[in-house]
Amino acid sequence: MTGRRVVVTGMGAVTPFGVGVDAYWDGLIEGRSGIVRVSLFDTAGFDVAIGGEVPNFNPENYLDKRVIKRLDRFVQFAMVATAEAVKQSGLDPSREDPYRMAAIFGSGIGGMNELEQQCFRLMTKGPSKVSAFTIPKLMVNAASGNISIAYGAKGNSMAVSSACASAAHAMGEALGLIRNGQADVVFTGGSEAALTQLALAAFASMKALSTRNDDPQRASRPFDVDRDGFVLAEGAGALIFEELEHAKRRGATILAEVIGFAATSDADHITQPSETGEGAAESMSLSLKDAGTPVGDVDYINAHGTSTPLGDVAETRAIHRVFGAAADKLVVSSTKSAIGHSLGASGALELIAATLAVRNSVIPPTINLDNPGEGCDLDYCPKTARDRKVRVAMSNSFGFGGHNACMVIRRFE
Repeated sequence: MTGRRVVVTGMGAVTPFGVGVDAYWDGLIEGRSGIVRVSLFDTAGFDVAIGGEVPNFNPENYLDKRVIKRLDRFVQFAMVATAEAVKQSGLDPSREDPYRMAAIFGSGIGGMNELEQQCFRLMTKGPSKVSAFTIPKLMVNAASGNISIAYGAKGNSMAVSSACASAAHAMGEALGLIRNGQADVVFTGGSEAALTQLALAAFASMKALSTRNDDPQRASRPFDVDRDGFVLAEGAGALIFEELEHAKRRGATILAEVIGFAATSDADHITQPSETGEGAAESMSLSLKDAGTPVGDVDYINAHGTSTPLGDVAETRAIHRVFGAAADKLVVSSTKSAIGHSLGASGALELIAATLAVRNSVIPPTINLDNPGEGCDLDYCPKTARDRKVRVAMSNSFGFGGHNACMVIRRFE
């Protein structure tokens, strides 16, 4: 670990359990599922009709009506989650040096809703009917841009898009900015609202999704012998990363310390993980090296664990490769079992879960894990949350394109 120390002082979440970190954590710890039959659009004729919807989301409950029409759903989620994180942190952005605040947010797809709507208008009503807001709404950097505007963050504002590793990469960039002295506060995380007609149909065509339409709450089942693909979900996770001394000076409550990050690439296949788990293992090893933490100190891994036949085995192999005999003492769980896979937002939501595990000494379960599949032989904390002191936790994020990213946090004492 080099450079200045970085801590988490605020968190916000929008998930299939609703708006708010408390709703998210309660759903995880209670072992509930947020997966439902899709109601956002008519799924007649779709091979897959289930997903992780954010229930009853009304942006007017959280955002100014004048700006809602300028924001795609994924940006609305990002803004709501960030507002919660700022409130928890106690940060007053108006009292900060604006050039010492940054906004780095990830999204795998960006404004998919806007893209589909405007394509429909183009095809049915002609080019003159395409909205002038189309590009500002669909661009992937719309989340970070609007966050920087809302909070006056004039430091580095940027988007990261690396499929399912987007939020993890964004948080890695945020960590680096603070460590290197380029920022004191970074609004970071990831957001996704790709539970749309085109995205659902496209992922289904790839045979990437679970087809358990008749039993949605049991469809996401990482590491289970009967897993048949991931469940597409939407949501956002936001965190306030802050330089330690800066946080102390203003009396902030420190939720956890961010101590390590690393990223690698499989350089192998555009959608499938490397079967050996080599690239994923290297990202974990390098993140521990960055953290200055031996493998035996890690208590919990929030796995990428998407519920795909190939991915869950590859990640298990990677964990064995890194931890060796220490793997038998680890507790591993996949919170995607409860909320599905929110693509570019998933890394942020999972770091929030890992932070709460550290803070509350409770490990969220992998629900729907009845019988571990072949090659899945770790302690995945099946079905029920577990009381256990967690001093060091790791969060894994792996994405299409062969992207591997890993972040390590520890209890702040």
